[in-house]
Amino acid sequence: MENQKLETITKLFEGSEIRSIWDSEKEEYYFSVVDVIGALTNANIPRNYWSDLKRKLKEEGSQLHENIVQLKMRAQDGKLRETDTLDTKGILRLIESVPSPKAEPFKLWLASLGNERINEVFDPELAVDRAINYYRSRGYDDEWIEARLKGIINRNKLTDAWKSAGITEGYEFGVLTNEIYKEWSGMTAKEYKGFKGLRKESLRDNMSDIEIALTDLGEIATRELVKEYKPYGLKENKKVAKAGGNVAKVAKDNLEEKLGKSIVSKQNKLGYKYVDDSKLLNKD
Repeated sequence: MENQKLETITKLFEGSEIRSIWDSEKEEYYFSVVDVIGALTNANIPRNYWSDLKRKLKEEGSQLHENIVQLKMRAQDGKLRETDTLDTKGILRLIESVPSPKAEPFKLWLASLGNERINEVFDPELAVDRAINYYRSRGYDDEWIEARLKGIINRNKLTDAWKSAGITEGYEFGVLTNEIYKEWSGMTAKEYKGFKGLRKESLRDNMSDIEIALTDLGEIATRELVKEYKPYGLKENKKVAKAGGNVAKVAKDNLEEKLGKSIVSKQNKLGYKYVDDSKLLNKD
């Protein structure tokens, strides 16, 4: 895993430079459309090709045109210039819109992914096998994978309990999860990911076995407290989530006292380090 490359959509365009910017607020990558057009077509001037395609998309009322975001990116001459960008979903949609032979392999790849997901609807075991093979390919042992899958099941049990307790909006699940994390680790999930140097990567996939155990303990405790005290609505469930997180905090504090050190670690499974985009953009 030491030689693992940054896993973004740029890996699809091997040999081509695709400029990208990480939006930490939205937790999403934005990619230069012109760079992608240059990689997908034989156009001598990709910017002109994109200008024509963008006008066509606008005339057709394509939602893709509405999703374009202009961000400052460093050009070949070293200067910062406003550049049309799209997020990952937008770039994949763009690939489908480009009538070029060079785009066909990407379209076949997208069709293959779609076919896989449809097959998994009929046979969910295929999705489990895919996850297991993914983890194995990245060096996780079977004992860790088994614990990870059990953690996913326990997490689903917790969200089911929250649903029964009147939690329905997506952001509410995030609020409650953060209550658990903040109580035992002192950080929200997003802050915890930043502490470990992560972006879109899964926080739990980059935890130590002790950190995972404490996370699971906090969530299992919260689930049992929800079942016992039957809170309803976000306000009442926040109190219970904090109480569940406190169960994990007590265990953490007790272990740290005996070890004489913190068990919350910056360690992750990445084989690379991110560069702060804002520093790159502000560089003279």
